[in-house]
Amino acid sequence: MGQKINPKGFRIGTTFTWGSRWFADSRHYKQLLLQDNTLRRILFERLKPAGLSNVDIERSINKVKVTLYVSRPGVVIGRGGAGMEDLKKYIEKFILTDPGRPDPYERKQKLSQGANRSKVEVAVEPVKEPNLNAYLVAVNICDQLIKRMPYKRICNMAIERAMTAGAKGVKVLLSGRINGAEIHRREKFQQGTVPLSTIREEIDYAIVPALTKSGYIGVKVWICRKTI
Repeated sequence: MGQKINPKGFRIGTTFTWGSRWFADSRHYKQLLLQDNTLRRILFERLKPAGLSNVDIERSINKVKVTLYVSRPGVVIGRGGAGMEDLKKYIEKFILTDPGRPDPYERKQKLSQGANRSKVEVAVEPVKEPNLNAYLVAVNICDQLIKRMPYKRICNMAIERAMTAGAKGVKVLLSGRINGAEIHRREKFQQGTVPLSTIREEIDYAIVPALTKSGYIGVKVWICRKTI
């Protein structure tokens, strides 16, 4: 079972919690889900220099709280908090102008009356140990693969840094035209233990594509951090 599903999805409700926390009826659920997905994609592109690893979205009746987990908070906050204000205005504008919002005519009518304006709150949380975050490790590997560095050295160094930071086990899987080869192949690197079927093990997982000149290389990273 551990080989067939996402390790995070397998542990939702026990080890991990939901990335989007809100309630909606069947009429509005699909629009809010699409809006969350689009907002995450935009934020990951916009805040890539800050080392964004995760985005949590909480919604209440008149408030939307967005929590950003970044490895370099100073890049997001900016000088004197100017970056935070710009980001907050950007998210507010996206929520108000998003065509997928539920009941666009009804909400536009209420908005013209000065009501139903959702308050946006943005919080920044630092990632204490980037070497134990699977997404940041995968992004780092992808960036070096694009620069055509030796893939074995890249993966072994990433695993070594994670194990030094306190990981119980790390596994890295590359799949694609590795080193510009004509034929697709898979390469696996592992150190320590990564028990995918044990729910109480906190296993961080990420999959990131490396779009190299010779083709697509998929990078998967599993990091076993601690036992709950």
